[in-house]
Amino acid sequence: MIANTLPNVDSALQKIADKVYNGQRISDADGLYLFEHASLAFVGALANYVREQKHGNITYFNRNFHIEPTNACIYSCHFCSYSKLYAHRDEAWELSLQQMMDIVKKYDNDPVTEVHIVGGVHPKMNLEFFAELLRSIKAHRPELHIKGFTAVELDYMFRKAKKTVQEGMQYLKEAGLESLPGGGAEIFAPEVREQICADKIDGTGWLHIHQTAHELGMQSNATMLFGHIEKYEHRIDHMSRLRDLQDQTNGFNTFIPLKFRNGDNDMSHVAESSLIEDMKMYAIARIYLDNFPHIKAYWPMLGRQNAQLSLSFGVNDIDGTIDDTTKIYSMAGSEEQTPSMTTEELVVLIKQARRRPVERGTLYNVIKDYGTVEVAETA
Repeated sequence: MIANTLPNVDSALQKIADKVYNGQRISDADGLYLFEHASLAFVGALANYVREQKHGNITYFNRNFHIEPTNACIYSCHFCSYSKLYAHRDEAWELSLQQMMDIVKKYDNDPVTEVHIVGGVHPKMNLEFFAELLRSIKAHRPELHIKGFTAVELDYMFRKAKKTVQEGMQYLKEAGLESLPGGGAEIFAPEVREQICADKIDGTGWLHIHQTAHELGMQSNATMLFGHIEKYEHRIDHMSRLRDLQDQTNGFNTFIPLKFRNGDNDMSHVAESSLIEDMKMYAIARIYLDNFPHIKAYWPMLGRQNAQLSLSFGVNDIDGTIDDTTKIYSMAGSEEQTPSMTTEELVVLIKQARRRPVERGTLYNVIKDYGTVEVAETA
C-alpha cells in the first residue's frame, strides 16, 4: 500500500509497512531498521495511519498545573539543568507544605482537573511529608486528580521510610495519589545510564515501581530521554521493555519521548537532535508501541510550532495548559521560557493542524469536545 506513494522503498521497509497496515506487531529488528533506513516521510505516513486508526483526528489536552516542591537534589544527573546538588541547596528553592497549598488554592476558581507534582530528591521531603501534602490537597479539592512523583523520587522515599515498593505505593495511594508521571526513565540501558545518571534508580527498578502501581489499580505514563549519547538500539531496548510491561499490566496511558536539551548542564557539549530526528522519534514510537493508547508531545519542551508539527507524526496529545508552573525544560534552554497556554490557545493550535481538540481528564475521560466549538466559546 505504502509503496504506491513511496515507490523507492526497499523490500524490508515494504514488509514492515505491510505488518503495520495488517495490524501486526513489528519486531525490535524492524524498529531498528526504521531508525537506520527509513525516511521521515515513510515513518510519518505509517505513524499517521496508526494514529488515525486509533484516534481519528482527535488531539487531547488537559487543564493542569505543576507543583515543583524543590530543585535541590541528592542526585547528579549530567543532563539535568534543573536541580542543584543538595550540598548547594542555598541556591535552590524548597517549598513548604503551606506554600504548595497556596499554589493549589490559586486555582480554586479555575476549571483545572490535574495537579502534577515532581521535583528534586530532597532528604527532608520524605514519604510522610508528601503524604501530608496529598491529604491536604484532597481535603481542599477532592475532585482534583493528583499525578505525582517520578520513580526516582518514590524509590528514595520508600527506601528512607524502610518500606517495600508495594507498601509505599499503597500508603501514597491511600493518602490521595492517583497516577504516576513517566519521568526518571531516561534510557534503561545500563551502559548509557552509567554515563548520564549513574547514582539513581536503574531501569529495572523504574519498571518495578510502575508495575506495582499498575497492580494496585493506578495508571501511569512512560518517558524516554533521547537525542544525547544513546544509540538507536538503546531506544529500541527501552521501548521494548515498556511494551513488554504493558503486555502484562495494560497500565500505561501514554508514552512521551523527551528531547535532550543541552542548556546549562554537564552535557552542554553534546549537540541536540535535529527537528527531523525528533519527528522520526515520535513516528517510530507510535509504530512500535502498538499497545500504548497515546503518544504525547510535551509542548513546553518542543515549542508550540514543533508540537503542532508532531500531530502529523503519530502524536495525539500535546499535554495541558500548565500555566508557567514548570521550570524543568525552560532552565535547559527550551523555546518555551514561560510555558503557559490558555485553553483557547491550545484549541487554536490544534485546529490549525487540522485536528479535533478534545479536553480530557488525566485518565483520558472526555471533558469537552471542542471540534465544533467556536474559539470565542472556549473561555
